[in-house]
Amino acid sequence: MAAFRLNFRAVASLSAGRYRFFGPVSPPTKVRLIDNTVNELGAFLRESVSKIDLVVWAVVLPFFVITAFINGGQAEQAFLGACGIVLAMYLVGTSVEILIATLRNVRGIGTIVGFLTNGPELLVLVIGLLSNDIIFASSTPLGSNLMNVLLLLAASMLARRMKDVWGLNIIYRLCVFVITISLALSFYLIEEALYFYWVVLVVAITVYLFITRPDDEGEDEDVELAISRVWFLPAMLTLILTGFLLDFMVTYTSEASRAPKGIIGFLILSTLTSWPEFKSTLSMLRQDMPKAALLNIIVSNITNLWLAALGVLIYLLS
Repeated sequence: MAAFRLNFRAVASLSAGRYRFFGPVSPPTKVRLIDNTVNELGAFLRESVSKIDLVVWAVVLPFFVITAFINGGQAEQAFLGACGIVLAMYLVGTSVEILIATLRNVRGIGTIVGFLTNGPELLVLVIGLLSNDIIFASSTPLGSNLMNVLLLLAASMLARRMKDVWGLNIIYRLCVFVITISLALSFYLIEEALYFYWVVLVVAITVYLFITRPDDEGEDEDVELAISRVWFLPAMLTLILTGFLLDFMVTYTSEASRAPKGIIGFLILSTLTSWPEFKSTLSMLRQDMPKAALLNIIVSNITNLWLAALGVLIYLLS
């Protein structure tokens, strides 16, 4: 005699006084959904590492080791710290990719991701302020403005979407990139007595640029999500926690290699913290979302200036 189990619809119908027999169910719906969700995440993670990731990781590792030898630092500790940076880079980049995949059909994704990917810059800014070192604190978000544009160019080339990206809103785009990079570099050319005026100028210009930014794009509602939205919160928590790991490992590695903090902040840290922007931009381009990819970088550059301006204001008031 065959054994049967009632499915969830049968139980619901029975409780409502409308019992109907639906036959055996194998396996239960919830178990099947969980299994499918875990499998899609696994497939997503397997495809998240690209050759460009390996190239960048291969550059980060020897940089700190060689710097440690030149400056008389501790090469072994510098190597371990660099490995920690590589791990943090992978976790941050993958978390951002998952966030984008879960938000694929949400309108305004370019603007949203532009804010999300500035988490590492914010954490480095906070650490610099706690050390009362405004140059180091502001160097990472300000240096990221230049790196973001370079990485946008690289992502456009890798995705073979140069025309789609660089042909969009050409006048506005060039103005935003030139202005945001110029404002970032100008901070290093002024005296501390002019910091407040720099903050006022930055806020006035960037608020106008943000308000006048092009409309964002969203996918059609019937577009199938690349990954279930159940992974949004875990990815967000991973991004935040990994930001702390990235900051700790960078501080540890810089001390072990004895590399100047100013150079590390403006060149190395700005590149590492801009990696989420690169990964998210590349992901959006591959999902046929060029306008969202462009707005991701535009919003990120504006947010970097807001972070630096906030840091300078806190420094002046402290």
